[in-house]
Amino acid sequence: MADNLVRLQKYMADCGIASRRKSEELIGAGKVKVNGNTAKIGDKVDPKRDIVTVDGRKVRRDQELRYIMLHKPRGFISTMSDEMDRKCVAQLLADVGTRVYPVGRLDRDSEGLLLFTNDGEFANNMTHPSKHVSKIYRVTIRPDISEEQVAQMMAGMVIDGKKTLPAEVKVLHKYEYRTVLEVTICEGRNRQIRKMCEALGLEVARLKRTAIGSVKLGMLQQGKWRDLTPQEVAALKRSVK
Repeated sequence: MADNLVRLQKYMADCGIASRRKSEELIGAGKVKVNGNTAKIGDKVDPKRDIVTVDGRKVRRDQELRYIMLHKPRGFISTMSDEMDRKCVAQLLADVGTRVYPVGRLDRDSEGLLLFTNDGEFANNMTHPSKHVSKIYRVTIRPDISEEQVAQMMAGMVIDGKKTLPAEVKVLHKYEYRTVLEVTICEGRNRQIRKMCEALGLEVARLKRTAIGSVKLGMLQQGKWRDLTPQEVAALKRSVK
């Protein structure tokens, strides 16, 4: 029977409740019960035998796995609910028909490609630091960037006490009062590009994620979503093996 046991947060993620990290937060907050008993971090469950509830609602494994891309507008936070009643991405996915959750995040002031799924293993692989999934951003800065500053970003910079992995930086356009960059990073650190630019004395006027791995935002309109194609899902899964 021990072979059938899985960590509670993994089971919750596989059922599309939330990411593993968010599931741990729910467990820590006392909102999760197993067979009527309040769960603890580190608990394991037998998916075939144990009854898991979150806020009194029974958890069950979804039969259909969904993989979705959203063009997140600025002003929305990357969570499915918010106690401060701020605009969150769940409002843009109300018609999906399946409970999904974000794969990673984009900060409130950023826009562009954001993935969602109810596949816990996929989400964990896509966000795990060791996988180094590439993400491409279109970054508008003010007023300009020097060759030395570009070189610093590409070599790696110390932010929050830890050096970043090297970034790819291309100068796409130079205007009188702003410059447009294409920045590719392989980490998911919080507000990484904004912090890198801040450390260099650069103002970020706009930040838009245009691709994750081989999946591109394309012409999807702001606030709209679509299911990934089987080919896109397969390509993302191959990229994290």
